[in-house]
Amino acid sequence: MSRALPKYNKRRVGLIGAAAVALSGAVIAGSALAGESSEDSAASARTLAEPGTISCPDVAPRLPAVPASARAEVDRNLGDLDTQITEANKRLADTVGQGGPNFVQNAILGPLEDKRVAAINRIATAIGRTAERPAGLDTLAACTLTK
Repeated sequence: MSRALPKYNKRRVGLIGAAAVALSGAVIAGSALAGESSEDSAASARTLAEPGTISCPDVAPRLPAVPASARAEVDRNLGDLDTQITEANKRLADTVGQGGPNFVQNAILGPLEDKRVAAINRIATAIGRTAERPAGLDTLAACTLTK
């Protein structure tokens, strides 16, 4: 007995193999083209709408005289405030066009204000350990979006 496939099975195997090669080629080409078009549309979407920038009140000029024992902690927290603004501006630029009408307020400005309140409280506490605790600094926590 011959181990060769009968004639009709050879045709079926050949037809299925050719179809598989053609289909896999189409899938590969389609995914390559889809990747290009999505990157292009994302890049053009970013250029269509400028995100603006986040501006926050400067805390350092509103501080009273900082005792030498608290200077390092105050400087570190002032640096944290600057870092928070930089990170919020980066997130703002990365999320252009996402979310609804309150997205920037809920996802960026609200959490930024919470972080700023915490950092400002740490600054006031550091000063308050050796001098009079400054009052009214919490009003400097809110930030706005400028276009």
